[in-house]
Amino acid sequence: MSYLNTVITGTGSFIPPTVISNAAFTKQVFFEKDHSLVDSSGEEVTRKFRDITGIYERRWAEPTVNNADMAAKAALEAIKTSGVDPETIDQIIVAHNFGNVMPDSIQTDILPSIASRVKNTLGIKNPSCIPYDIIFGCPGWVQGMIQAHAFIRSGMARKCLVIGSETLSRVVDKYDRDTMIFSDGAGAAVVEALEEDQQRGLLSFSFASHTDEEVGYLYFGKSNSPDHDPNIKYIKMLGRKIYEYSLTQVPLAMKLAMDRSGISIHDLKKILIHQANEKMDEAIVQRFFRQYQLRVNTAEMMPMNIQTLGNSSVATVPTLYDMILKNQLENHKINSGDMLLFASVGAGMNINAFVYKQ
Repeated sequence: MSYLNTVITGTGSFIPPTVISNAAFTKQVFFEKDHSLVDSSGEEVTRKFRDITGIYERRWAEPTVNNADMAAKAALEAIKTSGVDPETIDQIIVAHNFGNVMPDSIQTDILPSIASRVKNTLGIKNPSCIPYDIIFGCPGWVQGMIQAHAFIRSGMARKCLVIGSETLSRVVDKYDRDTMIFSDGAGAAVVEALEEDQQRGLLSFSFASHTDEEVGYLYFGKSNSPDHDPNIKYIKMLGRKIYEYSLTQVPLAMKLAMDRSGISIHDLKKILIHQANEKMDEAIVQRFFRQYQLRVNTAEMMPMNIQTLGNSSVATVPTLYDMILKNQLENHKINSGDMLLFASVGAGMNINAFVYKQ
């Protein structure tokens, strides 16, 4: 018996070289959303921030590097790792939220699409290679993987390049403490259709969307500073609402993907979850296993790079996966045959997950 498998054959990432530590924010004046002054010292604000999120530094892109540049760099590495001829790629799928954003400007640029720019940078001439973008919040790269899988299973594609890239540092409000969460980066994967005797690769998936009051949990809004131009908008979030929503809904989507795979929960080796908030992610994973009446050591089950890379939205999951495969994350390895669960949650609000056999 043969299987048509959706297999990741190469990965790549681009981690900006500029490190921004929490110490960089200790002198910053912060305001609440109602424009009242945050009545705490910078040292106390950053200490509480690290206790909650786990982040003590993040990476921000150099002024001369834009989102499309980072996406192309990650893509080049993934193509090199896979060994595919770029001209044989059927689709270039790029997940992002804000396109190219120039330094010192809040204006976003997605004309042409980031995927079209990546195709141009890669020098791909094949007119049958179709580039397009996905705007799906932080789960965009996971959604891109599910979409590539659907095209492969339908016979409409054999090779796809799936990228998640974002420069959130250029859409943050420096007067908002949430600025410290966000970062920049890019991750990419080459996904191929392989006919094999054993089933592996992407086995099952799930997704969900809630757009009643949840649609406004992440939004573009005015600065927290009372003296700032109210017509200029920045990324904003209702942190407590997102936390409560994620703990309730994400474990359900993860379980649905797991149950659809037919794989025993006892065979699951790693969960690669969107690097949003360390404590939130730990709680999500514990609630996921609680549905099977199990408890796990999250430090072993759930690799994390948020401590040093921050929350780079669509880039967190592919960069995490790439780092583990290339032995760049201490105490974590992925071996052939390992069962993995990828999951993400973000603006929309949107959730998705897929089960993958390495």
